[in-house]
Amino acid sequence: MIRNSKFRRQVRHLRLRKKLAGVAACPRCCVSLTANNMYVQFIDDDNGVTLASSSTLAPEFKALNLKRNVAAAAALGKLAAEKAQAAGISAVVFDRSGFKYHGRIKAIADAIRAAGIKF
Repeated sequence: MIRNSKFRRQVRHLRLRKKLAGVAACPRCCVSLTANNMYVQFIDDDNGVTLASSSTLAPEFKALNLKRNVAAAAALGKLAAEKAQAAGISAVVFDRSGFKYHGRIKAIADAIRAAGIKF
C-alpha cells in the first residue's frame, strides 16, 4: 500500500466525514485546495444541495488580482462569507477536507468567522 501525502489526506478526510454533516439549519462549509485554485462551498447534506459557493475562479475574486497565498485565502473566505450571508446562512460546520488546519485553510476559516458566521 502506498502511503504518500495524498493517501494520508484521504484518510483524514474520511475520518472527518464520518463525524460531521451539514443540515439546512447549519450547513457544512467544505474547503478544498488544489495546486492552482481554492474552493469554498456551503452544502446541505440532507438534501444534497450546494447553498452557496465561491472559488478563485469567480470573477469577483479575479478582480482582486491576488496570487494563491494566505492573503488570497483570507479574501476568498470573506467573499464566501458574504455569499453565505446572502443565502441566509449564519452558522456552519467546518469541513477542512482532510487538509491540515494551518496556512490557507486557517486563513479561510478566520475570514469566515470574522464576517460573522459561527462555527
